[in-house]
Amino acid sequence: MRFAPTVLLPSAALSQAPLAGEKSRLKITSVRLVGMRPRRPVPSYTPAPGSWSTGGVEVANPMSIYPEYKASRSLFQPDPGKLGGFWVEIATDKGVKGYGTGGPGGGYVVEQHLTKLLLGEDPFNLERIWDILWRSTMSYGRAGIAINGISGVDIALWDLVGKAAGLPVYTLLGGQTKARIPAYCTGNDIEQHVEFGYTKLKLAIPHGPADGREGQRKNVELVKRARAALGADGEIMLDCWMAWDERYTLEMADLVAPYRVYWMEECLQPHDYEGFGRLNTQIKSTRIVTGEHEYTRYGFRRLLEHQAAAIWQPDIHWCGGLTELRRIGALAAAYDIPVIPHGGGSRDSVHFIMASVNSPWAEMFMPAPGGPPEVYKRYEEDNLLTRGPEGIYTRPAEKPGFGWDLEAVS
Repeated sequence: MRFAPTVLLPSAALSQAPLAGEKSRLKITSVRLVGMRPRRPVPSYTPAPGSWSTGGVEVANPMSIYPEYKASRSLFQPDPGKLGGFWVEIATDKGVKGYGTGGPGGGYVVEQHLTKLLLGEDPFNLERIWDILWRSTMSYGRAGIAINGISGVDIALWDLVGKAAGLPVYTLLGGQTKARIPAYCTGNDIEQHVEFGYTKLKLAIPHGPADGREGQRKNVELVKRARAALGADGEIMLDCWMAWDERYTLEMADLVAPYRVYWMEECLQPHDYEGFGRLNTQIKSTRIVTGEHEYTRYGFRRLLEHQAAAIWQPDIHWCGGLTELRRIGALAAAYDIPVIPHGGGSRDSVHFIMASVNSPWAEMFMPAPGGPPEVYKRYEEDNLLTRGPEGIYTRPAEKPGFGWDLEAVS
């Protein structure tokens, strides 16, 4: 199987690979943005009144200082249909296709720039391709939408390589490091999540400095409610979404200390490496974590230089894709820093977690309360959920590539 010199496969896998016996290398022949839909759609429904997951509630954010934008993120975020995430399909001359998804605005970069650099390339040359895309966008990129575009392309290439090899991506990465992955659930439908079986909850903190002491009191009440629902042994994390400042964070750390909070996430704006470093040094009652809005290994190197976080949280769709996520993970491993990816229960990122010793948990999101039983049954099936001593567990699919249970639509 001489077309894939960059991937070493067991002999048994070689005999079953779709392209076993092929004499020539694969060649990328088309790159296009596509829509994706579930092969098995779930019923639509109106969430129960008061459900947090509907998104129509206040969450602390960097724009909270402006009253006209404070009520919800949708008031200031771009229209998803115009500047949202994207899916890309990469096809080859042997008929093998890969699919990947990237962050906001990245689709335009793929269509208008990256496609011409991909055509004719061997998709197995993952490192070469990533470096070409990185260097070619450096003059206007290095972060933001250019890296969002590279991320989606890189994920699609890994999916394609896995399909060509007949193996799930986590096997290409070195195989499993754990039998199954403990998961935590993000969102403020606390009672639903605990009843379902989660023992680890991440709360979306509703208030920041703009809300004064009353906001602090309400934040503490939310944490107290979660602790009461979980009992003494469950884990509580706080998602502060770039909304706080240093003084507010120090005060909140003291206020929630009695409830044993496992971490406080993204308390400051992502570029404030010095501030994160000071918090990480001063706060002993919990862990300071960040990285969701950081880009490439170079951004995480700055976190390292400032000793800014006890746990790193890169997002595979924003940080540079799986190729770059592996580099970030290796950098963290050299300093015994856990990597818990943002949105890590997604069907691509979970392959990285399975194959990485220093990546212990996956982040999950539940369907809103109020749906028919089929919705939650399918949630379990689609995410390969099981239950055990740590609550809910997930794992990657065993299908070749990432195992997307989706189909492309033009």
